[in-house]
Amino acid sequence: MSVDTAAIRRIAKLARIHVEEEALPGLAAEFNGILQWIEQLQQVDTSGVEPMAGGGATALRWRADEVTDGAQAERVLANAPEREGEYFSVPKVVE
Repeated sequence: MSVDTAAIRRIAKLARIHVEEEALPGLAAEFNGILQWIEQLQQVDTSGVEPMAGGGATALRWRADEVTDGAQAERVLANAPEREGEYFSVPKVVE
């Protein structure tokens, strides 16, 4: 696969970015380099290699859906500039 300056111009338009006309050939060369790397990676034989994460029989561990206060009120409020009991104290903003 090869990308020419017309394709770069269209990609820039779709991305809504301004690309100077003299920068188009350089961007086309960079895109083509990236595509060559992708083609090279596609040639690697990965049969027999198990995925490291995110594939196959990997499942998320479920936990109980319980509402808690986090049990860290003191740690959270330790940085509060002002507090009243277990609450942040803030100035009144509605008259």
